[in-house]
Amino acid sequence: MRNVALFSLLVSALPLCAQARSPVIVELYTAQGCASCGGANAYVAKLAEKPGVLALTFSVDYWDYLGWEDTFAKPAFAERQKAYVPRLDLREPYTPQVVVDGRAQVGGLQDEKIDKLVSDAASSGRRGPDMAFIGQRRVDVGSGSVPRGGAEVWLVRYDPREQDVTVRSGDNKGQTVPHRNVVVEIKRLGAWRGKPTAYRMPQPPAEGLATAVIVQGPKGGRVLAAGRKD
Repeated sequence: MRNVALFSLLVSALPLCAQARSPVIVELYTAQGCASCGGANAYVAKLAEKPGVLALTFSVDYWDYLGWEDTFAKPAFAERQKAYVPRLDLREPYTPQVVVDGRAQVGGLQDEKIDKLVSDAASSGRRGPDMAFIGQRRVDVGSGSVPRGGAEVWLVRYDPREQDVTVRSGDNKGQTVPHRNVVVEIKRLGAWRGKPTAYRMPQPPAEGLATAVIVQGPKGGRVLAAGRKD
C-alpha cells in the first residue's frame, strides 16, 4: 500500500504539459469495398494536414461480402463505430461516416458539414485533462472533471503515411483508393476517474507507427482530451 501511495504522489506532481491544446479527433469509418468512400478518404487525408486536427481512418469489414476484403479492416474498428449508433441517434452504422470528437457525425462526402463540425469543435473551448508521454511506454493523464458514467483511456496506433490500395474485385474493381492515418490497433488502457493516473502502453505492433491516446466517455461517449506521439 505504501508503494502505491508513493506512486500516486509522484504522478500527481508531474508537470503534464504534452500539448498546448488537445487536437480535434476526426474519425473516418470507411471501406475499400464501399463505392462512395474514395472521395471521403481523400478529403480526410487533407484534413490530416490541418493544424489542431487528428484525423484517424478506421477501416471496417462489413462490406467484405461484396467481393473485396478490406486490407486494413479489423472487427474492433466496426465495434467502435457501432458504439456511436445509439449515442448519435442513428439506425445503423454506415460508410463513409465521419465522427468528430465523439459528439457529432456526418456523411463522409459532406465536406462543408465536416468543416463546420471541426471548426465548432476547435472553438468550443474544451478543457479536458492534460496529458504527457513519458518515454515510449507510458502516458500520464492529469486531473479533471469526469462525466456521468466515467471515462476511458484508449491507445490508438496508426500509420501516418499516405497509402494507395488498388482494389481488384467488387464494386471498386480497378480503382485506387487513397488512405491516410490508417488505424492499425486500438486498445483500452483503463478507466480514468478524474485523478492523475499513469498508464502503461504496450510495444507497438510494427515500426513506423504513430501513437494517439484518447480520453473518452464509455461506449461511444464524447472525447474529453487527446494527445499524440509521432
